[in-house]
Amino acid sequence: MPELPEVEVTRRSVGGIEGARVLALHMGKPLRWPLGVEPDALVGLRVGAVDRRGKYLWLPMLHDGDVDGAVGGLLWHLGMSGSLAFGANLGPSGKHDHAELVTDRGLLRLTDPRRFGAVVWSDGLNVLPASKLLAKLGPEPFDPAWTAEALHAALHGRRTAVKLALLSGELVVGAGNIYASDALWQAGIDPRAPCTRIGPARAAKLHAAVQQVLAEAIEAGGSTLRDFRNAHGEVGQYQGQRRVYGRAGEACVRCGGTIRRIVQGQRATYFCPGCQRR
Repeated sequence: MPELPEVEVTRRSVGGIEGARVLALHMGKPLRWPLGVEPDALVGLRVGAVDRRGKYLWLPMLHDGDVDGAVGGLLWHLGMSGSLAFGANLGPSGKHDHAELVTDRGLLRLTDPRRFGAVVWSDGLNVLPASKLLAKLGPEPFDPAWTAEALHAALHGRRTAVKLALLSGELVVGAGNIYASDALWQAGIDPRAPCTRIGPARAAKLHAAVQQVLAEAIEAGGSTLRDFRNAHGEVGQYQGQRRVYGRAGEACVRCGGTIRRIVQGQRATYFCPGCQRR
């Protein structure tokens, strides 16, 4: 599943669509949620600056000539296996291409074999349906308001394992399975440790580790374990620098111990018992 780094990489790679005039919107087979607007209603609007919230991309739409004051926008989600492509010569659509925004700067195409993705019109981010879809998202990892103190306060009182708390998206958005495993290794915290045992000092280490790992993943273009590509068809490279994820049985690069694989919440977790304290 594309996680925050992959979605942020996608956002950056479609930045060239800003200012484009919409010529058409073609929808294929039904996606996770209905579009919520007649496609012809978008014709003639211009695309504003592409934004991201969690794993959603927001394409605001403006009347021609406006520089602000979007009339609404399209909220895109890549689902389990979706990807966006953007360009002037993408070729004919295939059976897994389910949404195509045609503009005077190129075609933005959503390819989603499993059709768990979505393209939804909303009059704004703070009104339905966008407000409902975004309501339960935790803080952004690079928002200055998300501090080590805020993370410690969110951990306090939770009895679940810290890895599962990270995966919930309530403590912070973006710490998906790969990145949560690596961040916990970076912070020296056993993924099975109860949240109640993460004191202020360790919370500060985890806060820094989450930011570092996610920043490195974005810089590397995300992770391509199967089929992720950015909007220009380029693969991610973070998988080549993973600390522990997917490395069961290998030696820990920090202490030389053997990396283990366990299952938490039906998800694979990788960690080093030698240097990650519970």
